[in-house]
Amino acid sequence: MQGTEPAAADDLGLPVLLPAEIRRVVSLVPSLTEAVAVTAPGLVAGVTDWCTHPAGLQAERVGGTKNPDVARIVALSPDLVLANEEENREADLSALRAVGIPVWVTRVRSLPEALASLHRMLTLACRLSRPGWLDVAAAAWEQMPEAPQERTAVVPIWRRPWMVLGRDTFAGDLLGRLGVANLYAGHRDRYPRIGLAELQGAGADLVVLPDEPYRFSETDGPESFPGVPAALVSGRHLTWYGPSLAEAPAVLGRQLRQAPGSPD
Repeated sequence: MQGTEPAAADDLGLPVLLPAEIRRVVSLVPSLTEAVAVTAPGLVAGVTDWCTHPAGLQAERVGGTKNPDVARIVALSPDLVLANEEENREADLSALRAVGIPVWVTRVRSLPEALASLHRMLTLACRLSRPGWLDVAAAAWEQMPEAPQERTAVVPIWRRPWMVLGRDTFAGDLLGRLGVANLYAGHRDRYPRIGLAELQGAGADLVVLPDEPYRFSETDGPESFPGVPAALVSGRHLTWYGPSLAEAPAVLGRQLRQAPGSPD
């Protein structure tokens, strides 16, 4: 490995001893993969099976976010591995650190945190210049029209068992900026398991159904909430932090307005 420079701290405050030049990156988070690949095509050497953007991405597949092939990652000799505190397992990250591979972990709970985290990851960890798309993304949210009258929603992210957005989540923060209040934002858990009967009786006037991590659709999800308008939304625009943030206000805003009973 190349000569190193003084350690920088990732989003968790952990020191990361980075090489002077970053030539090969393995990303274990789909949104971070897109962020790096759009900014510096060719820098990403390894990605997870769930990394679908940008289109035409060419990189070694190293398994899932929760079960990456650590040996395969090591064999790629990356200068840096990118991870996230809730997407990836600490055991896998520790195994990579143990063989001397720098690991940069992000922590994102809100839009401001996402923008700041992406800037630090790209400029400090990856040694890249701040990309123009990051400024476009920040401007898209700053210039967003005032949100319409607020609606209260339950936001399932899984079924069998049912799980919803709880407190302190990035997706919940985005929805709040779009005029949708998460009914379970005060729950003690970030992704609580709530029985369907309780969800149905919670008093929400909207159910927001993203197409990831669970792929809710017109025929899978809305039928569980009879009488409650359903908004089917893009999970990538709701939960990814990267280039998709630039178009997320328009995409999500349109999808929320398409729900029955939405204000014009």
